[in-house]
Order: sequence, then structure tokens, then C-alpha cells
Amino acid sequence: MKIVIAGAGEVGSHLAKMLSGEANDITVIDSSAKRLVALSAVADIVSVEGEPSSLSIMREAGVANADLFIAVNPSVSQDVNVVSAILAKQLGAKRVTARINNEEYLSYENKSVFTELGIDLLFYPEKIAATEILLQLKRTTSTDSLMFARGKLQLSAFKVDDNSPLIDMKLMELSSYATSDEYQFRVVALSRNYQTIMPKVDTKFKLNDTVFIIAKRAGMEMLTKILGTKHIDIDSAMILGASPIGQIVANQLAKQLDKVEIVDMDREKCQEIAEKMDPKVLIANGDGRNTDFLLDENIRDFDAFIALTKSSETNILACVAAKKMGVHRTIAEVENLEYIHLAEDMGVDAVINKKLITAARVFKFTLSDKLRLVKYMNGTDAEVLEYLVSDKSKITRGSLMELDFPRDAIVGGVIRGNDSFIAVGSTKIQAYDRVIVFALPSAVKEVDRFFR
Repeated sequence: MKIVIAGAGEVGSHLAKMLSGEANDITVIDSSAKRLVALSAVADIVSVEGEPSSLSIMREAGVANADLFIAVNPSVSQDVNVVSAILAKQLGAKRVTARINNEEYLSYENKSVFTELGIDLLFYPEKIAATEILLQLKRTTSTDSLMFARGKLQLSAFKVDDNSPLIDMKLMELSSYATSDEYQFRVVALSRNYQTIMPKVDTKFKLNDTVFIIAKRAGMEMLTKILGTKHIDIDSAMILGASPIGQIVANQLAKQLDKVEIVDMDREKCQEIAEKMDPKVLIANGDGRNTDFLLDENIRDFDAFIALTKSSETNILACVAAKKMGVHRTIAEVENLEYIHLAEDMGVDAVINKKLITAARVFKFTLSDKLRLVKYMNGTDAEVLEYLVSDKSKITRGSLMELDFPRDAIVGGVIRGNDSFIAVGSTKIQAYDRVIVFALPSAVKEVDRFFR
């Protein structure tokens, strides 16, 4: 697939590295030679220096023959991305997508305007990240979770800590708790020492493993009791950092919680956002890295602490401190990919990364049109894929045990009409089923072939 990326900032660079690893033909346009040189050192790309909205530059980059054009220019004004995407479609790019920073563009009544202009997808990374944070605050029994068909099937990640009954338990023993169809569940993977493992029946769970389990609703409720994880009601939240994500989260939480407070050390920023935030949101000017300041702000009275500054290190350490001061749920924005596992090891309950969330949205465009969803789960490099099966899909040609399905992938669950069930070797996939697959990056392309 020929892909042209306009913009070599953080998001564009991550996409280029990820997509070039999938044997795609990647060209990156950027006005900064420095950014292009840095990206060329870590990704197999063709670089074109120039303005992303220049027609001559776009022609030089081969946009007319592109299967996918991605506009992610890191400029403060994101309008250039919309213009670039429209021009790319007019030049002949088959599918185009653009990063924006204007929530108004995503409203129901405005989406059709951009569709008519030829833009296939608009995405606002900060808005996507904020939505993910809000979901994490609702699902507090695990470190990460994903629901399908309004919760009929649920995929959750559980950390094996010092008090976990999973320590030294074999997969076979855990599976014995599935005493009926209603309580069905399946361990689809576990992450250990930064590696994702597809477990076998005799695999033993160890301290600090992250275990990924798919289950029906009743099965997940049973599992949380077995694992000793309890749902925490979040009635108050402190947000460190008046970033765009922080502002979106605060305004949404103000409609749901009793108390919401934003802490930021930039006095001018505090004064600026005070005029546009929900009146229920408290704004405190101070250094959130200072324990004494947080205690003065009564941090112990908050149920959740969400760190969203520009510094991954600050966010991680602030969450660790908040946890020690008694906050039940901590969430950190960690943009340094190398620090994600570090944050989890240090006890941060959930990690948010804009690049990974955005990458999942865009990566969907490189796979089958039967793919409904792609999601990266915290704690693993694997991907969760949800497909709608067609009557011509290879996956329908026999039971799962009869098919040569990729070793580094597992079909976890199936939604068929109003029914849902956990997949096993004898399961036969039918046309119009919705199928949830857990796959390592090396297997994604091969998995995709089964659903085309």
C-alpha cells in the first residue's frame, strides 16, 4: 500500500514507523528538514521537504497514486491538515484522513460537510484521549478494558500483584471456574517482562504479569470476585495540567462528579481557562509536583488523580505520589512509549498515549473493509481487532481448529445476533458474525486475510 503522511511531528513519526514496519510504501512530507532526517534514521521512508499543502510538493510525493493520505501536520493551526486532505483527494488519493484540533468539526451536523469534500476521517487525538480517560474512570476493576455489543462481551486486563490469587495458578485451574455457558471466559494473552505470550493450559501466572481475559458479562463479574478486584465509585477527580485533554476531561466530568479540580503551575493559563471552563470546575494555580501543595489542596479527598502535563516523567511520578497519599484511581498521559511499562510497574492504574490511540484509528484504513475496530491495550504490543464476517470470508470455511489460523493470534469471542459466546477450537464462524481477535503485530496482516 502506498501511504503519504503530511507531517513528521510526534503523531506522524509514530505512524510512519508503525506503517513502514507493515511493508507499506511510505512517503513523508514536512517543512522541517531536521524532523525528516530524524525520522529517516528510524523508519524506512521517502522524505519530501516542503509545505504539506503545496500542490507541487504533493505531486512530488506521489499523492495522486496514494492509497492513503494522512494529514498530521504538527502546526498549531490544524486547518492546514483539512486543506491538505481535500487537495489530496482532488489529486487522486483513494482515501484521506486529517488530524484536527477543533471539536466543532466533529459534530453530527458538520461531519457531512467534510465527507462531501472528500475527507474519509477526521480525528482529534486530544478528544479521543479524553474519551478514553472517561471510560477508564467508569471501569475501575481492571487496568484496561474494552466492551463489545454494549457489554455482551468484555475484554479486560488484570495485573497480578502481591495479593492476587493468580500467583502460581495454572491456566487450567483458572479455566475450571467457567462452570456454565453464562460464566464463559478465555485468557487470550498475558504480558510478562515486556513480552506478550499466548498462554497454554499449563502456563503458570507469575507476579507482575498482566493477564488479558475476554468474557461474557456474568463471567467478567465472576472473575472480578475471584481476583479480588472491586469497582470504585469515582465521585471526585483532580487533574494535573490544564492541557486541551485536561480541559475536555474536566468539562465532561463536571457533568458527572461532585467535585472536579484542575491544577496548573502557569498562572496565565489558569486565568485563561477559568473563563471557558464549566463553573463547577475548580482551578488551582500551583506546582502539582509539590507534595505539600497537593496536601493543601486536600488530594486525599479525591477518588481519582489524572496527570496530563507535557512531561511523561512528571505525570508518572505525580500519580505514584497521589497513590501513596490515598487516591484510589490514577491515570497518567505517557507519550514516551518507552515509559509506558515503567508507569505500569510503578503502580499507575492506567496509561493514556495519544500516539497509540490515534495510530489505531488510522491503521484501520490499511486493513480489510470488514474491520470494525482496532484497539491497542495497555501493557501489551498486541492489537484487539473486531471484524464483521462476510459470506466469502476464509474464516467461515471450517472450525477454528481446522483452519490454519496464525499462531500469534487468538479468536476470543463471537457475537451472533443477540447472542455472544467465547470461541473454542470447535467454534465455526458464520457470515455476519462479529468476531473479536487478539493478535500480535506480526500476525495482523495474516489475520486480516481470513476476513477479506
